[in-house]
Amino acid sequence: MAQDTGRPLRADAQRNRDKILAAAVRVFTEEGLDAHYERVAKVAGVGTGTLYRNFPTRETLIEAAYRNEVARLCDAVPGLLETLPAREALRTWMGHFIDYATAKLGMAEALRSVVASGGDPYGHSREMIQTAITTLMEAGVAAGELRRDILPSDLFAALAGIALTSAEPAQRGQAERLLALTLDGLSAAPSHG
Repeated sequence: MAQDTGRPLRADAQRNRDKILAAAVRVFTEEGLDAHYERVAKVAGVGTGTLYRNFPTRETLIEAAYRNEVARLCDAVPGLLETLPAREALRTWMGHFIDYATAKLGMAEALRSVVASGGDPYGHSREMIQTAITTLMEAGVAAGELRRDILPSDLFAALAGIALTSAEPAQRGQAERLLALTLDGLSAAPSHG
């Protein structure tokens, strides 16, 4: 990966890095291992030198792109909880989870190549996602919008199942219906005075 000096990147360098990571997800999802570095640079709107400075190998680029997707998914939680009621924040995040799963599925071949080369793109991703789900569910329980008897690991398993069966872009309608069904099952029963 790019040399870590411990200092934050300049704003323009961070923008370039973000564009490269987004482009890498798109290109590796669409083209798999046949994707060329030059194609990623072109989609990102940066020169190949900028791409190589940030990610000197294909494996470092793929791993960073995947980890960035996990971070984006998990980093969305505070903003969702600040702007939406807890139940709606969870539902919105569940949609983001399917987006993440779709990207992961599309990048599967590229991610396998990273693992085969000794990389670990999945390190800590499960824990990060589990923490995000826990935060969302705790907010929903505290607001009286979600059941107390469902564990975050239960929801993680349900989302993983939906992703396994419905993460293809053509299956998005089914995924949305399954997410709605899951959320209905999580919802606290209305109190009957």
